[in-house]
Amino acid sequence: MTSSGKRRYSKYIRPINIAFDVLVLTLLFPYFFWELGINQFYFGVYQLATWFIIAYIFGFYEIYRFTSLTDIIVKIVRQGIVFLLVVIAFFPFSKQAIFSGQAIAKYLITVFIIIILFKFVLFYYLKRYRVVTGSNYRKAVIIGYTPDALRLKELFEQKGEYGYRFLGFFSDRKHNDEVKGKIAEVEAFAIDNNVDEIYCSLNEITNYQIKRLVEFADINDKVVKFIPDTKEIFTKNLRVDYYEFFPVLSLRKTPLHEPVAKVAKRLFDIAFSLFVIIFVLTWLTPILALIIKLESPGPVFFKQGRPGINEKEFFCYKFRSMKLNKTTEESVIKNDPRVTRIGRFMRKTSIDEMPQFLNVLIGEMSVVGPRPHLWSQNNLYSKRIKKYLIRLYVKPGITGLAQVKGYRGEISTDEDMINRIKYDVFYIENWSLLLDLKIIVQTVVNIFQGEEKAY
Repeated sequence: MTSSGKRRYSKYIRPINIAFDVLVLTLLFPYFFWELGINQFYFGVYQLATWFIIAYIFGFYEIYRFTSLTDIIVKIVRQGIVFLLVVIAFFPFSKQAIFSGQAIAKYLITVFIIIILFKFVLFYYLKRYRVVTGSNYRKAVIIGYTPDALRLKELFEQKGEYGYRFLGFFSDRKHNDEVKGKIAEVEAFAIDNNVDEIYCSLNEITNYQIKRLVEFADINDKVVKFIPDTKEIFTKNLRVDYYEFFPVLSLRKTPLHEPVAKVAKRLFDIAFSLFVIIFVLTWLTPILALIIKLESPGPVFFKQGRPGINEKEFFCYKFRSMKLNKTTEESVIKNDPRVTRIGRFMRKTSIDEMPQFLNVLIGEMSVVGPRPHLWSQNNLYSKRIKKYLIRLYVKPGITGLAQVKGYRGEISTDEDMINRIKYDVFYIENWSLLLDLKIIVQTVVNIFQGEEKAY
């Protein structure tokens, strides 16, 4: 149940769509291609990989509550045509495979009929569900009282299937029953009334107010969109969405909000963590366990609650590098008497973090991402540093951009944490698999070179 008292199911729609498509693609091709002599494993991996690459390029899964039927049809047609070409392209590279245009046609027609039916049933069921039950809606306010703002308000009220609840205007120029207050009052109103989306008429908001509003939205997980007018806005972070024929400018989400990117990162995490667990931890763990036990009494592993994605707590695993103590919520300092001799070596080389690949495998962490802080640090700095909470929008990582840039270990000043946050936010906003690989390679290099603040 959300804070507004209404259930929200929107976040599950894309994962359900993706899981259903994977199921259809995986189960149907052996039935149609079993006589063609193809290697089913290679073709299965090939078709899933290309399907999601095409989906990412054409935004196949970027369907929102305001997306029109025409846009959905265009996405399906694009996906179908390009996927047909890549399926055909597989056969020349498989020497044993027998090309059959009839089998390919039957396969793709069946796949797309099933996927289209499922997608449209789900799409229209949700619209009907919103209208009948009043659930799964979003609360919206508009900054500005302009003709375009009034048109948008009418659209919200007329198109109930979009699932918006309009709560009022905010304006420094107009005063009537529809205007809830001044622009400066919108932040408090948004928090008190659990507002989800704030629409801004650019005729009535200054550059300073825009900057302040965007910062407020980042910290409080609100969505800011703009009603365009004669002002010129040039930024790669803006996209144009259409509610019917009404244009709205939206701040683009980060790459890690895209479903294809999430799937790619998760598959990489599973493959990498399995490799480390099978080929490293299976022999390293018994050796370290013996040494840790011989040096000091206590368990081999240390687990500690840390804030994960969306500030949900998980237990982070490490090889125990300290003597048993009651001050585990205090960060380690240089020459810390709690750290054992083997612990100093493990912390210097980051070997103590290796059990976190188990956290990665079960989906609580990622190989690369913002490092999970202590709860004491999280509670302190989330109130003192702007954009701190953005780092909690993604899974924490075993290593991260801030760490390879030297911002790890003891935090002695606010500036240490501010620099960490800067790199964490940069990573989230500019993520790619190539960036993950670069960070992993640099982490390995740093381990062999030694790091000054690794203690």
